[in-house]
Amino acid sequence: MWIPRPLYEVLPYAYMAAGAAALGAAFLAERGPHGFLMFIGGLGLTVGLVLWMRRRDYRANQSEYDSRSLDE
Repeated sequence: MWIPRPLYEVLPYAYMAAGAAALGAAFLAERGPHGFLMFIGGLGLTVGLVLWMRRRDYRANQSEYDSRSLDE
């Protein structure tokens, strides 16, 4: 599945924002499914952070890789 690059770049931040919003709703709401909102919030924050860190590490490794060494 291909998605546009701007949307691809924003996904980790969107997951983290949705997770933070769910956690905020869990703490601020007087009634409702607090446990479910806390689970969804924690999951959103975790997924967003993992995506962000994996992309950062992959890009750092790719920038250190010299593709010209294969041609020689």
